[in-house]
Amino acid sequence: MEDWTETCRGTVAPWECDVTEHFTIACYFARLSDAERNLAEALGLREFVRAGQFRRRVNLRFTRELREGSSFHVESAPLGFEGGLRLGHRFVDSANGAVVTWIMEHWELPPAALPSERQSAITQRLGAWEGPAFEERPEPAGTTGFIAAARGRVGPADLDADGRFGTAAIVHRFTEACQQAGAAIGMDAAFLEKNRRGISTFELALRLVGALALDEPYLVETGIAHFGNSSLRLVHRLSNPRNGAEVARLGQYAVNLDLDARRPARWPDDIRARAEQRRVPVG
Repeated sequence: MEDWTETCRGTVAPWECDVTEHFTIACYFARLSDAERNLAEALGLREFVRAGQFRRRVNLRFTRELREGSSFHVESAPLGFEGGLRLGHRFVDSANGAVVTWIMEHWELPPAALPSERQSAITQRLGAWEGPAFEERPEPAGTTGFIAAARGRVGPADLDADGRFGTAAIVHRFTEACQQAGAAIGMDAAFLEKNRRGISTFELALRLVGALALDEPYLVETGIAHFGNSSLRLVHRLSNPRNGAEVARLGQYAVNLDLDARRPARWPDDIRARAEQRRVPVG
């Protein structure tokens, strides 16, 4: 794995933890953004990223928790050119060297998007992927059964270094949508506090297909695509409500987490019944 390069290093601050008492997923994406830009600069692609004229898919698998006070670093490498450019990132617990999160990023590029000499130089630096295989999950056919789960406008603090609605800010809105969806089936603040429960994510599939600028409106709609004994899959869709154009979509697999045992817990029957009523068809 010598072709992997450290691209970010930090610690988990108390204010970066969520109601499940660990590093919130939007903060992972904030550090991932730093790692991605540092890798892009090392590969001679910083201006290419700045232009942002390509679609991206990002898959994450969380294998261990980072909690308040944890130290970590990110290692990154280019992986190949299948259908564009594939990049790999891994969050590593700096205290013991364990990989806590695996990330595969795919830039959807036309064949001639990168100059041949740049592609050749990147090829000399390809790393080997030792993380999990990411399964393609079925998508809902439409938005029937989705609920409005987050709504607002892009503010100055939401902008990334290139002046667009940043990925971390988008994922923050998806986190809000997750809490709204939980409340809709009975996992509201009172339930979470009384039962010491939380919705803990173990897999994410993010697709970025558009962009929003400062002061533009956004809407997040959320549907329940799967509901198991202790797991659920949510699909979030962020769009521009002026024209309905999709900007980003997130598939989120999570569990009902016992906050004391730090283990998945079975859904209560009343929550299961509400969730089954709201489940959306996928195909």
